[in-house]
Amino acid sequence: MAEVHISDAEWQVMQVVWKRKATTAAGVIADLAATSDWRHRTIRTLLARLVEKGVLAAQADGNRYLYRPLVSRDKCVREESQSFLQRVFGGDAGDLLVHFVRGADIAPEQIEELKRLLDEKRPCR
Repeated sequence: MAEVHISDAEWQVMQVVWKRKATTAAGVIADLAATSDWRHRTIRTLLARLVEKGVLAAQADGNRYLYRPLVSRDKCVREESQSFLQRVFGGDAGDLLVHFVRGADIAPEQIEELKRLLDEKRPCR
């Protein structure tokens, strides 16, 4: 599959679908009602766009459609992260890490995990 580019609004819809594994438009509408003021038609349009992009499958189920993800959240996060890295930091992952580490509160266990990952990246002597 080619690279997946989804808009911020589509991300919100996908978060619901990934969480539910499979859902109807009504399920997405219900979940998003608490966090957005989008009309039902807007959400249905976003679902249709995601189907067109090959990110969602739509299967007829009586008089409604059941939507399920065709692309994992991890794949979308990876691609979005790479896009952000290129666009904002010119592909320099070190600069990105320094920026986020300096500006974030990090739990001790996360610090240990970061140390471990960085040690794995260190060239052998």
